[in-house]
Amino acid sequence: MSIGEMLAATVPMARTLNLDFQETSPEKAVVALPDQGEFHNHVGGPHAGAMFTLGESASGAIVLAAFGDQLARAVPLAVSAEIAYKKLAMGAVTATATLGRPVADVVAELDAGKRPEFPVSIEIRRGDGAVTGEMTVLWTLRPNS
Repeated sequence: MSIGEMLAATVPMARTLNLDFQETSPEKAVVALPDQGEFHNHVGGPHAGAMFTLGESASGAIVLAAFGDQLARAVPLAVSAEIAYKKLAMGAVTATATLGRPVADVVAELDAGKRPEFPVSIEIRRGDGAVTGEMTVLWTLRPNS
């Protein structure tokens, strides 16, 4: 099962919004939100909450791709999130997430008995390529012991 399939199967909001996990690797995660009237806002574009969920889901996908091999000893948790809505989003939108720290540095902190934190940056774009939102989710790997 791919990371996208796993998230769609285990995260109800990802299923509810019909998110499409297009690419998931430790370097980049790309997730699309189809244009769906039931998730529109008052101006006919995707609701801010749907866009937030899209971005957070892309960040979760890259975290699992980068740190999935650490799940036996640590659980990934979102610590905080910020989003800025830059331009009107209309139609389908796509979120692209990238890690803000090298995977090896984060794992080294975990190896040293620390609880590492790392940012994930997300750009949300509409079909014409315009950036409609920018988001940062701060994640941690909480050791199981």
